[in-house]
Amino acid sequence: MPWQDNSGNRGGGGGRGPWGQPPRGNNGGSNNNGGGRNEPPDLEDLLQASRQRLKRAFPKGGRGGGSGGGGFQLNKGTAGMIGGALLLLWGASGIYQVAPEELAVVTTFGDYSDVKGPGLHWHVPMPVQNVRKQPVLSLQDMQIPATGRRSGQLPEGLMLTGDKNIVDIAFTVQWRIKSALVPEQGEDMPGVAQFTFNIDDPESLVRMTGEAAMREVVGKNTLDYVQTDGRTEVASQTQALMQSALDSYLAGIQVERVNLTLAEPPTNDVNEAFRDVQAAEQNQATVIQQARQYTNQVVPEARGEAQRILEEARAYASERTANARGAAARFNEIYSEYAQAPEVTRQRMYLETVERVLGDMDKIIIEEGAGSGVVPYLPLDQLNRRQQQSNRQQGDN
Repeated sequence: MPWQDNSGNRGGGGGRGPWGQPPRGNNGGSNNNGGGRNEPPDLEDLLQASRQRLKRAFPKGGRGGGSGGGGFQLNKGTAGMIGGALLLLWGASGIYQVAPEELAVVTTFGDYSDVKGPGLHWHVPMPVQNVRKQPVLSLQDMQIPATGRRSGQLPEGLMLTGDKNIVDIAFTVQWRIKSALVPEQGEDMPGVAQFTFNIDDPESLVRMTGEAAMREVVGKNTLDYVQTDGRTEVASQTQALMQSALDSYLAGIQVERVNLTLAEPPTNDVNEAFRDVQAAEQNQATVIQQARQYTNQVVPEARGEAQRILEEARAYASERTANARGAAARFNEIYSEYAQAPEVTRQRMYLETVERVLGDMDKIIIEEGAGSGVVPYLPLDQLNRRQQQSNRQQGDN
């Protein structure tokens, strides 16, 4: 469309501007536009230019079917096409995508309608229905207390224990939105819908609920239990109380974990003294464990040694008893023989006794009457030893 042909007149429309009005400044102020270069354009010229553009866009839209004539008018077919296109665009605007880690809460005129899982879905577009997506799989970490110690003020984590002591507590809470697609028993909406409609500030709710639950649990236990053996149990009880309170509020929040990160006295002096007590208790436990290990090692050995001595004593007693019984039986047999021939038995017993006593002795026997010519100091035992050595050498050869 040329710059000069914006009036819709094919014959003589020269000299008009792009909006259908004639150029200003050439008429010398004699037309209805005021004649000034900076005056606003004529409204009727603008409407005329708009009609001409619609006429060019729909050349057959008039009743006469021609391109000339009066102003542009829409017929029923064109209006239906435009309405159908608008309706199609309006319906297509209801298509939405839900990510794998999200759930979508569908509302109808602001009221809860349904919960959709991951995937491609459609809803009646605005203003009938609306969709609010919530990340149900992402964990939220919260440190309680968040501000910690501030100069000139008491720590926010100071709590009173069951034995009237003060302890400084800090813990972390991991929570997320409930991911069930259907309501739980006794509830009207799933957890994600409860989270969407029932609470405005979930972080403040989780923080206040966590502090209240922790104070209740700490108030039921002693300082020593909270600081030592009961840390895990305190965290577990706090998680259970938090979940119960949030469920009663219909908050749609699932508490995944509570971790107790700090449980110490509020002053450094008390804290150092308590650490010394803990170190002493640990040393005591170490010494007790070492003593138990030593006991477990020494006692079995002592019991084994005692059992060995008892067995040896029993064996010795059995041996002595058997020997005594054998000697008694032998004596009875000898006595029966002695009763039959006393002289022979006496001589035999004498010879056997002499043989047993003198058998291993180095001796020289001299018959009676043969020793009259023997020198008393002659080393006869050496002669006998030499004779034995000579006999051995001959035997070896």
